[in-house]
Amino acid sequence: MTGGKLARRLGPFDATAIGLGSMLGAGVFAVFAPAAAAAGAGLLIALALAGFVAYCNAAASAQLAAAHPESGGTYVYGCLRLGPWWGFTAGWGFVVGKTASCAAMAMTFAGYAVPGYEKPAAVLAVLLLAAVNYRGVTRTALLTRILLSVVLLVLATVIALSIMDASADRLTGDWFGRGPLGVLQAAGLLFFAFAGYARIATMGEEVRDPRRTIPRAIIGALAGALVIYLLVGAALLLVLGPDRLAASTVPLADALGAAGHPNLTVVARIGAAAASLGALLALIAGVGRTMLAMARNRDLPHWLSAVHPRFSVPHRAELALAVVVCGLVLVADLRHAIGFSSFGVLVYYAIANASAFTQPEEARRWPRWLNLVGFLACLLLAAALPIVSVLIGLAVFAIGLGGRALIRR
Repeated sequence: MTGGKLARRLGPFDATAIGLGSMLGAGVFAVFAPAAAAAGAGLLIALALAGFVAYCNAAASAQLAAAHPESGGTYVYGCLRLGPWWGFTAGWGFVVGKTASCAAMAMTFAGYAVPGYEKPAAVLAVLLLAAVNYRGVTRTALLTRILLSVVLLVLATVIALSIMDASADRLTGDWFGRGPLGVLQAAGLLFFAFAGYARIATMGEEVRDPRRTIPRAIIGALAGALVIYLLVGAALLLVLGPDRLAASTVPLADALGAAGHPNLTVVARIGAAAASLGALLALIAGVGRTMLAMARNRDLPHWLSAVHPRFSVPHRAELALAVVVCGLVLVADLRHAIGFSSFGVLVYYAIANASAFTQPEEARRWPRWLNLVGFLACLLLAAALPIVSVLIGLAVFAIGLGGRALIRR
């Protein structure tokens, strides 16, 4: 079946759980260490900045999704509000950036769950979760809820036990790391952790009563994630200190060990594995829907627009995505994947803010100035990322835009 419609099966709770599950997997277990390396003890300042930018973007996404409840997220909004080239740029940035995120989550899962066998374990995780998504969005939502419950229980345990050994004396060193640029760079990296709410918008065609459900789910998921990040970030800084946190590959497990509970480090590993799987599951679903929307407009090969007649999922898009992610897992580095993903997604949200800025007053839920602030902040954080991530990102966008120009000619 090609060009079919997706079924509306997700309620408010499922939509919020998918967004929160996407964010927790990305941020808590993968991004605090590189962010601490850039910002030092100013990690929480960077986190607050990233959270504010995420709020601007969430407001734009929620407002647009309520007006245009279709699969594809900012790809669709950019096409409708700004024109097809802007929409393609957003969609291309999301697909390539979030494909890198898929690889990062698979590698994070394998690093915590099966150390020493990371690459085969990561490939196996991608294939298994692609199979779950293939069976339909209700199964995706059910597994997301289960994994999210495990993650929240583990995080509560880590925070409670770590705070018992917390000490402000460990917050030594420069509070701005490598200076203001270090804080901005850390905010750009931490933004990687907040981008999960986009999954709700990209799945807009499958949400019941989307004009009410999507805005509430996006803002609710973001608020929950920000509170959890602040608690975890404070606990890690107070237990490990910025230098030890920056050097850690498994910071939550190291925090339990430093707090005098080395026998419980396995708890952190279980939580990290569950969080990474939850994020990977939602990422595959979200990227697949954006590929579906782009394929419908022939900005990607049209055969990717097929919707399974029984399971109502973009099965060809998700299978193609799984193959590409498996290839990335075999060649990519985790920290480079995070930086490149952040660049692509920041460009995506810059276009989301620009699209929301053009909406008429009757469609607005937030003031127009918030869209302008979000647009400029996205560009600033993207420019502040590590130079390797910026250069790779610019090259990938040039390839995508150049390829589209050639095909159109």
